[in-house]
Amino acid sequence: MDYIQITVNCDPPFRDILIAEMGELAFDSFVETETGFEAYAPEDDFSHPALQTLFNNYRKQTRIWYELKKIAKVNWNEEWEKNYDPIEVGDKIYVRATFHESKPGFEHEIIINPQMSFGTGHHETTHQLLALQTEIDHKNKEVIDIGSGTGILAIMALKLGAASAAATDIDDWCIENTLENFQLNDLKPEFAKQGVIAELNIKKQYDIVIANINTNVLLSEMSYYDKILKTGGHIFLSGFYEGDKTQILDATSQHGFKELKATVKRGWVAMVLEKVEA
Repeated sequence: MDYIQITVNCDPPFRDILIAEMGELAFDSFVETETGFEAYAPEDDFSHPALQTLFNNYRKQTRIWYELKKIAKVNWNEEWEKNYDPIEVGDKIYVRATFHESKPGFEHEIIINPQMSFGTGHHETTHQLLALQTEIDHKNKEVIDIGSGTGILAIMALKLGAASAAATDIDDWCIENTLENFQLNDLKPEFAKQGVIAELNIKKQYDIVIANINTNVLLSEMSYYDKILKTGGHIFLSGFYEGDKTQILDATSQHGFKELKATVKRGWVAMVLEKVEA
């Protein structure tokens, strides 16, 4: 069976949003590029009208242009091995795939099966959050990662000494990949559940909440983050562009969250805040 390859060029804040949307349209593999991303779908499952409808829904918010072509069936594992490089976060964290060798000199090593090149640490948001995690005490803390992707941030929490780490995501492939990556690192999550946080009915409160999603979701779910975060606990947020930081801070301040540190990389913001009020 042949595949359809589509090369999408778009404004940076919408790359992750479009990838998530296209995941619902039979696209099962993605590769990020400097100007957007490439996406792949089996030819038999591809619907050009559905794709055009999706893009038209976003064209009032961002510039989108694309090219598509048919390609022969691809050995995805071989392609990942050609294009996926390990990453280093300072001198503390080394993230690699199973087909890379370990590298001495790092405090922590994380092994990630790079399915769909998403949440592997290469994206600016994930890279910055990994760095911020090393600056907050995780020892014996209970952590939940909302929108976990590959589970890399929850895995990092356990590597930093967390007592437990839970993961949630709206996509079933993310949950499957999270469980796989926990196993690769000889770790176990508290749980890995599919669904939006509002529907999962989580009663427990956590010491640390991590949410690397996008502006709209963060704003709509902030009250739920408040409910599950202990007073004195920390919340890590990312997935939004620098221009959206003000409205994110407006929302966090309404719930008693105080900014401790924020970093910016290629326009993407990552921040850690403390819950100072109940």
